[in-house]
Amino acid sequence: MNFTLKDTNSIIEGFDGLGYVVDDELATILFLMMKLEKPLLLEGNPGVGKTEVANMLSQLLEVPLIRLQCYEGLDVHSAVYEWNYQKQLLSIKIQEKSDKSETEKEEHIFGEEFLLKRPLLKAITSSVAPVLLIDEIDRADEEFEAFLLELLSAFQISIPEMGTVKAENRPWVILTSNRTRELSDALKRRCLYHWVNFPDLEKEIRIVQKHLPHIDHSLAKRIVSFVQKIRERKLDKTPGIAETLDWANGLLALGASDLDNEKVIQSLGCLLKSTNDIERVKKEGIEPIMEEIEAR
Repeated sequence: MNFTLKDTNSIIEGFDGLGYVVDDELATILFLMMKLEKPLLLEGNPGVGKTEVANMLSQLLEVPLIRLQCYEGLDVHSAVYEWNYQKQLLSIKIQEKSDKSETEKEEHIFGEEFLLKRPLLKAITSSVAPVLLIDEIDRADEEFEAFLLELLSAFQISIPEMGTVKAENRPWVILTSNRTRELSDALKRRCLYHWVNFPDLEKEIRIVQKHLPHIDHSLAKRIVSFVQKIRERKLDKTPGIAETLDWANGLLALGASDLDNEKVIQSLGCLLKSTNDIERVKKEGIEPIMEEIEAR
């Protein structure tokens, strides 16, 4: 695919060609991200497709996707770089009897051949501008978040033993957050921002039909309507778009042509990922939900 960034519609059409349904607001912020060459922060509930945006963008641009999965305790060594200590020790042993000075020996063991590049360093030293996904930044602690500021503002990383490494090709940066904690103002100032909602009824139907082109429209509508009603309940884990697609696939595999109590109960493990949630729906039955759908 030879993609040319012209306007918002070019984003919509490009994503559509890859099977991802993107609305005008998200397409616009992606267009601005690329035009202004600024990082984009996507916030929203788990399961709304934030991570998939970065995956689709890398496919659209035909560039690598470099992903940094954030977690509590994430540090520089896991995110940026670390030294290959075993290789360094072997080199030191080999050079013990060489004529090199101590300074020359030290410069050698801190050369690039001993450097293990982690996602952030890979992104700024890539030979082509990659898509850098910093996933679930809210899971990392504030200390790591502060470390990111240099990367997001100047696209460079400081390595004490080597100096400052600047981006050869500026990456397209997408950060995602499930908003388990509030991010700093300093981080937000360096990014464009977009809140990703669960899709409305029509959009989610389009998503299901995009992934399952042979599904009957009326069945797709009833599946999505059911899921959207389920999301209104107090659940341990609200089903996302991926669960909608899994459930639709599961129902088709069971030969369902409509939503009946037996097929729904049999396939709940595709939609709900909590014992409490499954038992709650089993206890209530699907009749009350179907009545709500019919009453729309």
